Amino acid sequence: MNETISELQNAWSRIQTELSKNIEDRHFFDVYLSESYIHSIENGVMTVVVGSNLAVTILSSKYTNLIQDAAKTVLGGNIKVKFNIKENIKTITDLTEDKQTFFKSQIINPSFTFDNFIAGPSNLEAKQAALFVAQNPGKAFNPLFIYSNSGLGKTHLMHAIVNYVHENMPGKKTLYCDSSDFISEYVRFATGVNKGNAFKDFCSSFDLFLIDDIQNMANKELTCAVFFDIFNSLHSRGKQIVITSDKHPADLKSFSERLKSRFAAGLTVSINQPDIQTCVAILKNKVENSILDINSFEPKVFELIAENFSKNIRDIDQAFNRLLFYVTSFRPVKYISLDIAYEALQSLIDVKKSKTKLNEQRVISVVADYYSKTPSQLTGTSRQGDIVFARHIAMYLIRKLLDTPYTKIGMIFGGKDHSTVMNGVEKVEKELKTNPNIETAINDIKSLLKA
Repeated sequence: MNETISELQNAWSRIQTELSKNIEDRHFFDVYLSESYIHSIENGVMTVVVGSNLAVTILSSKYTNLIQDAAKTVLGGNIKVKFNIKENIKTITDLTEDKQTFFKSQIINPSFTFDNFIAGPSNLEAKQAALFVAQNPGKAFNPLFIYSNSGLGKTHLMHAIVNYVHENMPGKKTLYCDSSDFISEYVRFATGVNKGNAFKDFCSSFDLFLIDDIQNMANKELTCAVFFDIFNSLHSRGKQIVITSDKHPADLKSFSERLKSRFAAGLTVSINQPDIQTCVAILKNKVENSILDINSFEPKVFELIAENFSKNIRDIDQAFNRLLFYVTSFRPVKYISLDIAYEALQSLIDVKKSKTKLNEQRVISVVADYYSKTPSQLTGTSRQGDIVFARHIAMYLIRKLLDTPYTKIGMIFGGKDHSTVMNGVEKVEKELKTNPNIETAINDIKSLLKA
């Protein structure tokens, strides 16, 4: 038989699917058929390359008949199966070369699963859509298009899909790649008609095709044309496609209308910036999977990090890793208080905001002077009406002018709870809408701060 590369790959995928009906142990496929492929089918003999001599021995002695029956079901006729390792095959065909060369560097992170993807209002829809696709590849939502700013979890969901399919559907073949790698692979290997066709055949041979950051293919007309052909080939055969981007399909200005229409033909979902509660949940999950005990944290520590580093998950990771290093190696402590956490993260907060505590102290000093009080009165515990009023004005200005987190403001004002600070700021905001004297005072203080 003189099969093409893609035909042999498709045949082996279908044989493994058939085999999985009789062998339920997924570890069988992971251990003995990992990186396996059909080398050739000649004169009724199918040569299968496997990863080790042990796999050859086990498969030959215990599973030959099952695999031959599966091959007969898929290919028809009587097929004899022989197993070998790559080193014993003297003539390496294009299949071996392509199998090892295309997207060789792509790695799926086994820790990126649906179980540890923390969902909240900002990303729940995307998680549910990704899980549905993983459970029902090619059945609906094809393609699934997920878009968001960088660092909000798109890649985590892509890897989670692949990990889920590998665990629950061992006969399904998946290909995950970043669009930049897709471009470089095509440029490197698609030199000439035959190579270009081999690349398209390879990409079209999978049951699930996942491509990350499609926006990087903008203005790459030849690469987009190849991707268009691959997309159509996969979609027409009911194979699942998952795409991520930093923009909605309609906003991908440098892509052809025919591609954008196909991107939007399935289901499009977004991931937004996580809210404080979701950030706190993410942090607690990280603690539970670290060497630290969650009971050793003052609860306000999570709020401090969430308020300062909620722009994306990578910022949260950076802050948590800094805190982890600080309390385990630099200054080991048994209990991580708010003061310790702020001490550990101060440098990151200052760099992030390009503002220091001195700015906040200046606001307090100017407000205190404006109302004929002392800074210590504003940051103290007095409940005297005029002092409380001036304190709220200072809190409001620090929040609005410096964008200082409520948690930190509370620390500056004698360790007050962040909800107390929020209430004070909200009171000033309400007064500004109805009391022109408050607006005048705020403007006067702002002028003094600029002086």
